Amino acid sequence: MPLRKLTARNRTTTANWQLAALLAFTAGAADVSGYLALRQFTSHMSGVVAALAADLAERGASVLLQPAIVLVCFLAGAAFCALLVNWERRRDRESLFAVPVLVEAVLLASLALPFAPQHPWFALSLLSFSMGLQNAIITKISHAEIRTTHVTGMITDIGIELGKCLYWNRNTGLHPVRSDRRRLQLLSLLVGLFFIGGSLGAFAFPHIGYLILLPIALLLAAFTILPIAADLRSAVAVH
Repeated sequence: MPLRKLTARNRTTTANWQLAALLAFTAGAADVSGYLALRQFTSHMSGVVAALAADLAERGASVLLQPAIVLVCFLAGAAFCALLVNWERRRDRESLFAVPVLVEAVLLASLALPFAPQHPWFALSLLSFSMGLQNAIITKISHAEIRTTHVTGMITDIGIELGKCLYWNRNTGLHPVRSDRRRLQLLSLLVGLFFIGGSLGAFAFPHIGYLILLPIALLLAAFTILPIAADLRSAVAVH
């Protein structure tokens, strides 16, 4: 898997799914780590909005702060990604998608700083912002075909493809129903990697805390080096 292709401006379907696989693993590890530290999932907004509604009904507005922070920071991360990508696109940058991935890597790595566990609101905001940023990255790259921070959509798509697999095509002269077996396999892989990342977080976080996110952040950053370096070389050549 060439380093440049994973976050390059010119995309292939294979590169999209490879990046999605890495990000799904990242989301699983970050989501479970956040839950163990803060008792709050940060990657899927369906549960957060449901929690806002349930907590408001059961305990009043005073308990809304934590899920509200998650929702606002996730939204801000997605918006920031859109601003950054459009800014880079207007300047015809090779690092169009590499820079947002690098920003996520830096944010996750900053959680490994010694003061992060002592400031839960800081950690909660950072995790939520990172997940919103990540989901927006893969959404823009894949033209809304792939998501990585939550599995509801992926499980739904898996169910649809399984339904197509089970459909009995009688010889009626109509166009047969066919499942996309490759898409089914890839979606199943993403769900599996989210689970594996979450399991890693569950086993490692009690022992090393947010340090579990540091090697993942370094891996993400490694795949951004070549596109960003290409832009830096171009900038130096112009001047």
